[in-house]
Amino acid sequence: MFDFPQKNRYNGDQLLFFAVIGDDEIMKEDIEAFVRYLEEVKKASKNTVVSYRRDLMQMADYLAGQGIHEPSKVTRTSLNSYILHMTREGRATTTISRTLASIKGFFHYELGNGKVRRDPAELIKTPRIEKKPPLILTVDEVDRFLKQPDGSSAKEIRDKAMLELLYATGIRVSELVGLHLEDVNMAVGFIRCRHEERERMILFGHTASQSLRRYLDEARPKLLHKGESPWLFTNCSGSPMSRQGFWKIVKYYGEKAGIEADITPHTLRHSFAAHLISGGADIQAVQTMLGHADLSTTQAYRLYTQREPLRVAYAGAHPRG
Repeated sequence: MFDFPQKNRYNGDQLLFFAVIGDDEIMKEDIEAFVRYLEEVKKASKNTVVSYRRDLMQMADYLAGQGIHEPSKVTRTSLNSYILHMTREGRATTTISRTLASIKGFFHYELGNGKVRRDPAELIKTPRIEKKPPLILTVDEVDRFLKQPDGSSAKEIRDKAMLELLYATGIRVSELVGLHLEDVNMAVGFIRCRHEERERMILFGHTASQSLRRYLDEARPKLLHKGESPWLFTNCSGSPMSRQGFWKIVKYYGEKAGIEADITPHTLRHSFAAHLISGGADIQAVQTMLGHADLSTTQAYRLYTQREPLRVAYAGAHPRG
């Protein structure tokens, strides 16, 4: 027989403590269910799932501090309070916008499952994000940057191959570090790239091919210590290269090249697209290579390439340019 506590065993404060702990789990259990839905039904990428979970758990912690422990108790006012809290903390507009997208997705899911009677996030407006033009390197800057790995070690040969392939194909850093050996066709000169359950083939040129061939023949066996790995690019211990590790590589060679701009792997993707379009490449072909779902995203690079000559002409001709 179970030994139930006597009626007066706990005081009021202790009973309230246990009630809050139990209620708090309701919100987080629903968040975990939503995350599983994203993974198993929506087939969202790992990065998307991680971002949604982090955003929603932070929201749950804030609301718990306001005495709100269940999704059904959340109101539009309490969510606006959380957005104001993030603003006062100095969160970037892009971060707040992404968090709000996570919140809207969660409560839409809760409404569909009958967990809430009304969606408290439905009428909340997403903050406007001022879109800054993408950072695009000049052809000379890219050339200087790509010359920095001098090939004096296995690591530098690998770095050279990664940077050349990134600029030659315009793929995302997650796609680059996620490449398998079998995804590369050296005979034809293309890679098979996967992103969020979609797959595309992208050609690469002679320069990238040379760097990649040298890496495969000379550097990769040394990094693997004559072992085996399914990954195309590995670190010095033979494990897959991480996104963070590659970001550090880009930063290092950018500083070494004397480029003052704060470049990232995405800078090479932007530069790849802008240089192709300014060179006369078909906009839809560039869209396919970049893996953009919407053509308007790719057309932003065309606007940049059209504006830049005008900016240069104005600066050179206007008396106060």
